[in-house]
Amino acid sequence: MKKTFLYISWAFLAFILLMVLVPLVYAEGCDSTTNANCIETNSNTSSTVDSNLTSTTTVKSPPPSAMSPTINNSNSDLCTVGMSGAVQTQILGISIGATTRDMNCERLKNAKVLYGMGMKVAAVSVLCMDKRVFESMMNAGTPCPFDGLVGQPAKDAWKNNPHLVPDAKTGAKEEWDEDTKNTATGVGSVIGLFLALLFVL
Repeated sequence: MKKTFLYISWAFLAFILLMVLVPLVYAEGCDSTTNANCIETNSNTSSTVDSNLTSTTTVKSPPPSAMSPTINNSNSDLCTVGMSGAVQTQILGISIGATTRDMNCERLKNAKVLYGMGMKVAAVSVLCMDKRVFESMMNAGTPCPFDGLVGQPAKDAWKNNPHLVPDAKTGAKEEWDEDTKNTATGVGSVIGLFLALLFVL
């Protein structure tokens, strides 16, 4: 009987204790409607993103160029000069290159070789093929050799044969030398190609 009373007493105390603690636990919550000191924060975020991206890329590049060929004459014992040219249009491009003989270079090399072989008169004769050298020799009083003659006999021989003087104008139609012909041919070819491209366009 005592144990039953003890159990009831303990149950009653537990019930009282629960009745006291439940309001305390509930009070720790925050309800702005019942508690004026309570700060209640409600945050609602609504986000809508509509993206419509249209991108256009235009690349404009120039037409390819017709590059003139490179003609290298360095470290060579050849008396040649390189010439090249190019023509480029929107449709077609043409490049051309060629070499021409340098007659003055050949003259100097020949004179040097002859002089090195002991043929001094022949070396001077080769140089006298240039009008500038011929006139310089005449002005210096040492005319160019003429058919084996030197000095005053050579000077007289040149006066008696003026048509043999380098670049002499005798009234006859002057003929082009090989170097001038090659140059004229190259220039004519380039001009012809350019005119052909103009007619194509």
